[in-house]
Amino acid sequence: MSNQQPVRIDVISDVVCPWCFIGKRRLEKAIELSPDIPVEVHWRPYFLNDWIPREGISREQYLTTKFGSPERYKGIAQRVAAAASAEGLTYAMDKISRQPNTLDAHRMIRWAEGIAKAAEMKQRLMDLYFTAGADLTDRTVLVQAAADVGLDAKEVEKALASDKDVAEIEREALSAKEAGIEGVPCFIFDGKFAIPGAQAPKYLAEAIARVARSADAAE
Repeated sequence: MSNQQPVRIDVISDVVCPWCFIGKRRLEKAIELSPDIPVEVHWRPYFLNDWIPREGISREQYLTTKFGSPERYKGIAQRVAAAASAEGLTYAMDKISRQPNTLDAHRMIRWAEGIAKAAEMKQRLMDLYFTAGADLTDRTVLVQAAADVGLDAKEVEKALASDKDVAEIEREALSAKEAGIEGVPCFIFDGKFAIPGAQAPKYLAEAIARVARSADAAE
């Protein structure tokens, strides 16, 4: 197994999707269950709420628009929070006051990939949003998050004020929807098959092993 090509996993997800928050942790556990199989993970953008303006909107307005009222979301949120807690994560739904547009967050994940820190950047942004209730449209929050994972704060601040990679992120997110991906997270293994949803670590580990075996058989 040690000489084989890594199993490539493209994860299509959004930083404000609670099941993506959970799914990332479950994928990490799946990889831990497969220590002898090399894996290469790439984080791909998706806009769960592509109708939200760049400046974001209030959480109350968002929940009213999407679910009818904040009260109608509470039952769903409690179930999601319980699932997050089971994975060692905190979904502090009452702390979230703003619903952001995530274009800039996806740009930062792309930039972090340049220093092999895309996963850390994604985790930092999701922790800020779900656990700390931070506003991901606040440039100060984003620049600090970038610095936290090792990016140059001044360079990121300048890049956020520009259109750098905006078209690329929008095109990639649109292509995912055009490919028929309607729910996230979605895990694509070696570009051959997709598994939608925040599946259990064991299920994802079995998929990793299956792809690795098929690659060995093809050699």
